[in-house]
Amino acid sequence: MIKSFEDLIVWQKSRLLNQKIYMITSKFPASERSNLTSQLRRASVSVSANIAEGFGRYHSQESMQFYRTARGSLLEIRSHLYICLDQKYMDKVQLNEAISLIEEVSKMLSGLIKQTKNYRLNKLSSDN
Repeated sequence: MIKSFEDLIVWQKSRLLNQKIYMITSKFPASERSNLTSQLRRASVSVSANIAEGFGRYHSQESMQFYRTARGSLLEIRSHLYICLDQKYMDKVQLNEAISLIEEVSKMLSGLIKQTKNYRLNKLSSDN
């Protein structure tokens, strides 16, 4: 049974994504610390933080909004990673590994959004 956001597999996977992004960005040139490094790390942290915050909301509509924001942050990360590839800050293998994890988390988030929406609809219909 899921008692806290830490029990959510999607949150656990988002932590792995955080680790991967921090590892990749640790090798960036110093000139990127306040730009690409910062943007990637903030977007990555945003994913796990929004999943946690969404889990803590009492209203499913609010929860879904946080989950959608997390999904948007995944797309931001993905876009930034292509810039990293173009600038030769990472190689194609690293890009593909990161994108694979991004896609996995995104699918899980979509499932969580759908599950939350269905729970809300079932609750509304049982209240009538």
